[in-house]
Amino acid sequence: MAEANQGNAKAQFSLGLMYGFGEGVPKDKAEAVKWYRKSADQGYADAQYLLGLIHGKGRDVPKDESEAVKLFRMAADQGHPDAQFSLGVAYAQGRGVTKDEAEAVKWYRKAADQGDADAQNELGVIHDKGLGVPKDEVEAAKWYRKAADQGHAKAQSNLGVMYANGQGVPKNEAEAVKWYRKAADQGHAPGQFNLGGMYAIGQGVPKDEAEVIKWYRKAADQGLALAQFNLGFMYANGQGAPKDEAEAVKWYRKAADQGDTNGQMNLAFMYDKGWGVPMDEAEAAKWYRRAADQGDAVAQTTIGCRHANGQGVPLDDAEAVKWYRKAADQGHAPAQFNLGFMFANGRGVPKDETEAVRWYREAADRGHVLAQFNLGLMFANGRGAPKDEAEAVKWYLRAADQGDADAQLTIGRRYANGLGLPKDEVEAYKWLLLSGAQGNEEARKRYSVLEATLTPKQREEGQRLAREFKPKPQQAGSELSR
Repeated sequence: MAEANQGNAKAQFSLGLMYGFGEGVPKDKAEAVKWYRKSADQGYADAQYLLGLIHGKGRDVPKDESEAVKLFRMAADQGHPDAQFSLGVAYAQGRGVTKDEAEAVKWYRKAADQGDADAQNELGVIHDKGLGVPKDEVEAAKWYRKAADQGHAKAQSNLGVMYANGQGVPKNEAEAVKWYRKAADQGHAPGQFNLGGMYAIGQGVPKDEAEVIKWYRKAADQGLALAQFNLGFMYANGQGAPKDEAEAVKWYRKAADQGDTNGQMNLAFMYDKGWGVPMDEAEAAKWYRRAADQGDAVAQTTIGCRHANGQGVPLDDAEAVKWYRKAADQGHAPAQFNLGFMFANGRGVPKDETEAVRWYREAADRGHVLAQFNLGLMFANGRGAPKDEAEAVKWYLRAADQGDADAQLTIGRRYANGLGLPKDEVEAYKWLLLSGAQGNEEARKRYSVLEATLTPKQREEGQRLAREFKPKPQQAGSELSR
């Protein structure tokens, strides 16, 4: 204390620490700040840095990020690596200074060149994402490795991601697992989650659902929403643990409460089905709405359907249209189809078949089978667009190729009658068989009638074509009826 009173900067800083932690003197935060300031005013870098942290966080003094930056700069200019890193953070986030990514990089590099692992990791992130520098995955991997080699858990997990994806380094799943495990063993939640993910798909380690559960739970217990959601999914499906819908709901709710849209959607689904919780359409709608409010297109479409059908929310076509449009503007095909349906039928909007065709086409171009069929109907009947048999057939065929029974019936009829297609009884028979196999009664009646007029060779050929038919994948999602 005598040396501090005599003006020794190091002693003043040490005395501040003593008051801050109550070591040898009564704990007194205000007295600690007083001595830190005396030391800092004499240019002692450790004091400048610590006082900067205190001002930046508003601990024991009014929060003042500009003052924090000033103090960090004083220490940074003396080569203090922690202060250089903190100054980089201030520039990166625009706290106490105008945001300046290039200036952030400059200070991170100064700290990183002195071996500061936090700065090295941040430089990795910056080069990985191209923030203030050209994107350079090789450079990113270099900096991640420098920090990882010092035991920096975030960098270890980040380096694992690079190896898992072959970004900046040759793809090496075993190496990815190695780095994920190093991070996970330090309790780093993303590393634990990533390690669980490798066990889930058997990359770099043998597939092992029990290990997946173990690592997801470690991450979930730390509050990582993605891990909570995945853990819920595993319990819901009995993967790695006995199926337990109540446990699934518990983890979905934890993720949902953090704003995770997947957790919110799955929690809503559990309420919809009454799995693990009593069935409750209003509660389901609440969680769909939360995900929708965050911009999730599937949730927006779903809440639109809820309003269109009055499920758990008031029946309100205008509200349905509002939500369909939000999702449709994001390119979500089921919402585009539903919006087309609303315009075609004048629900929630004035009837406008031209607008219906527009939205059906948007969805149809994305492979939405019902939109393709409805677009065919619009062209066949000259609704919302000039009548065009060739265009109608084009869209019917696309829907039929995806396995839509109504479209297959329509194509079968057109081949049988030569409407927009060359008359071809074998092709007609094939499409009617396919539609009838899905339970379409009209198709069954028609192929029975047609069958009687075919030669055995024609019947055999049509049946062979039907057996060999492989439908193309459909665009799934929530949609209204035709």
